[in-house]
Amino acid sequence: MKKANATIYLDENRPKQNGLSSVKIRVTYNRKRKYFATGIDLTNDNFEQIFFGKRLKPDQKEIKIKVDYFERKAIDVIDNLNVFSFDAFKEHFLDQRNTTDSVSFAFDKYIDNLNLEDRTGTAVSYGCAKNSIEKFKKDLTFAEVTPSFLKKYENWMLTNGNSISTVGIYLRSLRAIYNLQNIDKSVYPFGNGKNRYTIPTSKNTKKALTVEEIANIYNYEAEPKSSTEMAKDYWLLLYLCNGMNVKDFCLLKWENIDGNMLNYKRAKTERSQKESKRISVALKPETMDIIKKWGQPSLDKNAFIFPHLNNRMNSEQKRATYQQLTKKINKYMKRIANEIGIDKNVTTYFARHSFATVLKRSGAKIEMISELLGHSSVTTTESYLDSFENEQIQKETDVLTLGFTKVN
Repeated sequence: MKKANATIYLDENRPKQNGLSSVKIRVTYNRKRKYFATGIDLTNDNFEQIFFGKRLKPDQKEIKIKVDYFERKAIDVIDNLNVFSFDAFKEHFLDQRNTTDSVSFAFDKYIDNLNLEDRTGTAVSYGCAKNSIEKFKKDLTFAEVTPSFLKKYENWMLTNGNSISTVGIYLRSLRAIYNLQNIDKSVYPFGNGKNRYTIPTSKNTKKALTVEEIANIYNYEAEPKSSTEMAKDYWLLLYLCNGMNVKDFCLLKWENIDGNMLNYKRAKTERSQKESKRISVALKPETMDIIKKWGQPSLDKNAFIFPHLNNRMNSEQKRATYQQLTKKINKYMKRIANEIGIDKNVTTYFARHSFATVLKRSGAKIEMISELLGHSSVTTTESYLDSFENEQIQKETDVLTLGFTKVN
């Protein structure tokens, strides 16, 4: 039986925005290869100099020692495995790397697990958080993650033009990684109160349309079979299907339709909840018309309804499809909104918020809206709900002055 081997490798196929490439440990077994990050980024020239040159500067020697350590560690793990498998190697290699208390390596380990579960979008988000934190503080350890450090990082992010929303996303990712470590709770840096850091939250910007605005979109006449018509129909379908997102829309299969009902589970919550909620959608005639117009008929119940995905795609290709379709819908919906006089940046998010808000304004209970959206709590649902229109407030509060007469 052939033995696995480990070598140092510069990943020039995926250069970063700063022009550097990640130095990785490449593990090869039975012609299959897996790559494990070391946390070191170099140019090709620096890589050649450090690992093949003769005269090294002190900082170059330090980099070489660090990467050589990971290579030796990988070889040791391979030698100590009775039966080699990539999963067994990964578990031992990443666990041993993490003993250095490195935030970067803990991120790498979690990101690798996300990729194994095909949670590419979440992996990319955590990767962005990791890169940002590394840019602010190289070789950060968990011992250095204090309320003071977190506040300094927040100020640095804002000074460099990042939004409060982005700061919150990155720091929630760091908090999630921190929570996975076995660290004394007495030094826990996150939370409210004295000696704690509170992650900032952005102001909730309402993204709901009125019923009249949605009706104007429905009645908008686009050129048949054009991208504009497709965007309009897809947006309306998202709205009518309980504010469905584009990823779930693409993943719909014919087996999800049962008579006049559509049942599916949100991809976003399928792994995060022990029992992912099934969302039930009442299919209206308008929804069925859109499915008939743009769907691809099939006798195979396991076939995708819409022609955007296929079973040969990997997770990265699927994610690229979701993103591209979302951009396309948003592009043409903005044009439609401008033409019919809607002074709002109508996106796919508006479909979800509008679904919830229209039901709220009709008198539906928040508990039912929460169920239809697939939320785990009513609190989450409340953030989607827009305020009532001024006209409705005026009408409903007229009761306060019933019977009033003006006395001369």
